[in-house]
Amino acid sequence: MDIAPIFSTLRRHKTAAALIVLEIALTSAIVCNALHLITTRVTQLQTPTGLVEDELVVLSARGTGSGGDADGITAQDLQALRALPGVKAATLSNQVVYANSSNNTSIGLEPGQHQTRMSAANYSASEGFIQTLGLKFVEGRDFRPEEYQLRSVVNQQANPVIGQVIINRSLAQRLWPGQSALGQKLYAFGDNALTVVGVLEQLPHPHPVRTPDRKDYAMLLPVKPAYYGGPYLLRTEPAQREAVLKAATAALERVDATRVVSKPRLLTEMRSEYYAQDRAMVGLMGGVIVALMVVTAFGIVGLASFWVQQRTRMIGTRRALGATRAQIRGYFQLENFLLASVGIVLGLAGAVALNQLLMQLYALPQLPLHYLPVAALALWALGQVAVLGPARRAAALPPVQALRS
Repeated sequence: MDIAPIFSTLRRHKTAAALIVLEIALTSAIVCNALHLITTRVTQLQTPTGLVEDELVVLSARGTGSGGDADGITAQDLQALRALPGVKAATLSNQVVYANSSNNTSIGLEPGQHQTRMSAANYSASEGFIQTLGLKFVEGRDFRPEEYQLRSVVNQQANPVIGQVIINRSLAQRLWPGQSALGQKLYAFGDNALTVVGVLEQLPHPHPVRTPDRKDYAMLLPVKPAYYGGPYLLRTEPAQREAVLKAATAALERVDATRVVSKPRLLTEMRSEYYAQDRAMVGLMGGVIVALMVVTAFGIVGLASFWVQQRTRMIGTRRALGATRAQIRGYFQLENFLLASVGIVLGLAGAVALNQLLMQLYALPQLPLHYLPVAALALWALGQVAVLGPARRAAALPPVQALRS
C-alpha cells in the first residue's frame, strides 16, 4: 500500500532520487571490481612456491681481480658452506625467485620448430639444488653426478650437448597433457635435444605470476655455474638464518679474500619486497571500498533526513489516521530499498562493463558472477542501516507536533 505514495513522492523529488540512484550505481560498479582485484592479489600473495622459504638464505660473491680458477673456487665455497653448523644443504644457482634477474629459454617439441615455441625459466645449478629448495618430485629422479657439466665448459661449445632436463609439472602438462613426461624430449638452445628425467611438483619462475591465468613454466639443467654466475642458496632452521648468513659471509671471504660478498638476504625478506606493491594495492583498494561505502551511507542519511523534514505533515496525518511507528519506519525503509534496487541493477551492469574494459586494457581476469549478489546484498544492507536513524526519528514524531510543523 506504500508503493503508490512512494512513487508519487519520488516523482516530485526526481533530482534527489536520481542522485542517490547514481551514487549507489557508481559504488556498486566500483566495489565489485575493487573486491575482485583485492581477492585476486590476496590469492597471489598466499600462493605457495613450493620452496621452504622460511629456511632459505641467499648471498652472492663478486670478484675484484682476475678471478683465477673460478670453478675451483666455487667448489671450495660449496664445501665450506656445507660444513657450516646449522646448514642442511647448499647450492649455487644462476638465478633465484624474487630477484631482479630472469633467465628464460625458448623451447619446442620438434627440432627446427620456430613458430610455436614457448618460453620457460631456465635454472642451472650445482648439486643439491632440489634438496636445498625443498622441492618435491611428481615423477622421475634428480640428476646423477656424472650428468653435471661446468658452465665454463658448456659456454666453449658451439652446439653444447646437455642431455637431461628436469621440468615443473605446469610445463609437463602444457607439453604432454594426460601423458607421462618421463623420457620425452624437448628442444632448446637451437636444436639441442633434452630428455626429461624428472618432473617437480613446483619450480617457480624467478618472477612469480601476477595474473591467475598465466602459468609458471620452468626447467632445471645439470649445468654448474661459477660463483659469479648466480647466488648461493643455503637451507637452515628458521631461527638460525641470521647466524648462518654471517657465518656464510665469513666462510666465502676466507676462501677468497679478493671477492666482495654482496646482498646477503633472507628469502622471506625478498618475498616481502617483491610483493610490496601488491600489498599496497590491496590496502588502496580496501580504502576505496570503505570510502565509497561511507560516502554512500552519508548520502542516504542526508537525503532521508531531508525528506523527513519535508514530509512532517504527511507523517502527522498518517499517524492521526492510525499508522503505527513501525509502518512509518517501514515506509522510509521501503523507499530506500526501491531506490537502492534501481541503483544496484544499474551498478552491476556497470561493474560487468568496467571489468570488460579492464580486461582489454590491463589483461585482468574476468569478474566472477558471484561477486554481483555479494555486492548487491552489501549495498542493500548499507542502505537499510543508513536510513534506519532518520526513519526512527520520523516514526517517533508525535502526531500533534507533526501536524503543527
